[in-house]
Amino acid sequence: KREDLGQMTVAEAAKTPRFWLLWFMMFINISSGIMLISVASPIAQDKVGMTVAMAATVVAIMGFFNGFGRIFWSGISDYIGRENMFLIFFSVQTVLFFFMPNISNPVLFQIFLYIIVSMYGGGFSCLPAFIGDIFGTKQLGAIHGCILTAWSCAGVFGPMMVSAILDATSSYNMTFYVFTVLLALAFGTAVLMKLNIKKVRSEEEQQQMKAA
Repeated sequence: KREDLGQMTVAEAAKTPRFWLLWFMMFINISSGIMLISVASPIAQDKVGMTVAMAATVVAIMGFFNGFGRIFWSGISDYIGRENMFLIFFSVQTVLFFFMPNISNPVLFQIFLYIIVSMYGGGFSCLPAFIGDIFGTKQLGAIHGCILTAWSCAGVFGPMMVSAILDATSSYNMTFYVFTVLLALAFGTAVLMKLNIKKVRSEEEQQQMKAA
C-alpha cells in the first residue's frame, strides 16, 4: 500500500493543483451522469422505440446500476489506484457518449446506459478514498465537502446545458457530442492528475533519500 501524499488541511489542499483537478473531474463526471439520467426516458422512446412503460423500467434499473457501480468500481480502485480508475471512467465514457446518438438497438442502448450510470455512481464512491490518497485524512471530511460543491454546480450545469442544446437543435444528438468533448477534457485532466501525483511522490522519495 502506498502512503498518502501528506496530511493537509482544507486551506493547504486548496492551494495544490490536485484539488482543482479533482474538482473538475468530479464536475464533469457528475454533469454527464445527471445529463444522461435526465434524458434517458425520452431518448429510450425516441431513439430505440421503447414504450413509456419500458422506458420507465429502464430508468428504474439505472438506479440499481448507480448503486452497484459504487460498490464494484470502488472495489476495483483499491487494486489499481484511484487515479487509474478515473482514467478508465473518462476514457470509457468518452467512447460511449460519442456512439450513443447512433444506437438504435434497445439492448445495446441499455448496456451503454448502465455502464455510464455505474461509473457516475463509482465516481462518488471513489472520491473519499481518492481525497485520502492525495490529501491524507487530517481534514478529509472538510475537503470532501469542498470537492462536493462540484455536485451542486453540476446539478445546475447539466440540465441547463441539455435544455439549451435541445432548444437550439431540437435533437439530443448534439448534447451527447458536447459532453463527449467535456469527457475528453476530463480524461486529459485525469492524466494531469496522475502526472502530478507521480511528481509529488518522486519529490518525496528524493527528500527521504537525502534525509537518510
